[in-house]
Amino acid sequence: MMLDRLGISLPIVQAPMAGVSTPTLAAAVSNAGGLGSIGVGATDAAGARAMIEEVRARTDRAFNVNLFVHGAAKANPKREAAWLEWLAPRFAEFGATPPTALRTIYRSFADDADMLAMLIETKPPVVSFHFGLPAADAIAALKDAGATLLATATSPEEARRIEEAGIDMVVAQGIEAGGHRGVFDPAAPDDALGTFALTRLLVRQSPLPVIAAGGIMDGAGIHAALGLGAIAAQLGTAFISCPESSADEGYRKALAGAGAYHTRLTTLISGRPARALANRFTALDAEAADLLPPDYPIAYDAGKALHAAAKAAGEHGYGAQWAGQGAPLSRAMPAAKLIDSLMRELRIATSQIRDF
Repeated sequence: MMLDRLGISLPIVQAPMAGVSTPTLAAAVSNAGGLGSIGVGATDAAGARAMIEEVRARTDRAFNVNLFVHGAAKANPKREAAWLEWLAPRFAEFGATPPTALRTIYRSFADDADMLAMLIETKPPVVSFHFGLPAADAIAALKDAGATLLATATSPEEARRIEEAGIDMVVAQGIEAGGHRGVFDPAAPDDALGTFALTRLLVRQSPLPVIAAGGIMDGAGIHAALGLGAIAAQLGTAFISCPESSADEGYRKALAGAGAYHTRLTTLISGRPARALANRFTALDAEAADLLPPDYPIAYDAGKALHAAAKAAGEHGYGAQWAGQGAPLSRAMPAAKLIDSLMRELRIATSQIRDF
């Protein structure tokens, strides 16, 4: 079975969600039979090593380590200064001032030899890529280290490139998905394909096993993805309310609130398109119509600083509250219990189809 290649018994992948997923969450999902994931795109090799070691201390089952493979950010002091000037009144509301300059806060895996060396040494069973693909020699080295490789595609063309690169499986990320779009080139036109349409296209057109991602929150959604030919479903937003995630209280309350019914794609928070709960940050989209955010992840430096200033004053509406379109279906329960619920719902959905 294809699931054997992932080292799992259930067709459930917990999305990596850098900054929200924790080793505790990943281990709980893996122990329950799914594929737990950690996102290490927001840390360095030492931080990633510590996360991998913690996962291994909590589970002896397979898990996934996810990496950001974005293009190098291009510094533009004039654009960055204009962005900070535009954000200044929002900082002032909370008695703060914006940073005097912005930094490239995340290093792409494409330029991180230390991260590659650490992964080759620690040998995580599954490694996945978001925003693009690393060089051929890095892919070969990870395969030689025994990793099963996954990569996100938002279009058939990206899936074709993933296949040509020798990646083992493709994650079909529909427009419904929460968090960052995995588009290889954020400046290129985006057909914004939905999860089901994209999944079916890739199942029909690509020889690679497909994992469906985007808007899937329960067993019925998993059943639908499997019916389209996916080998598994990747769920992210469904796990945010689990106590094992690192989502703060403001994020959890927002996920249970009205904003969950009105998720928005925005580039304001990080500089790349990402789907978030409707909040005070996403509401600025209309005002920023004539402004171009700095490149990812430079813009994220400003976004994080604004969130920190607002949060210190008790306002959580400027957080990166990533969530997919299925957010209103979120349930607060431990990860193992959620996995049990998902599988029970999957069995019910399967039996209903058989009885039809």
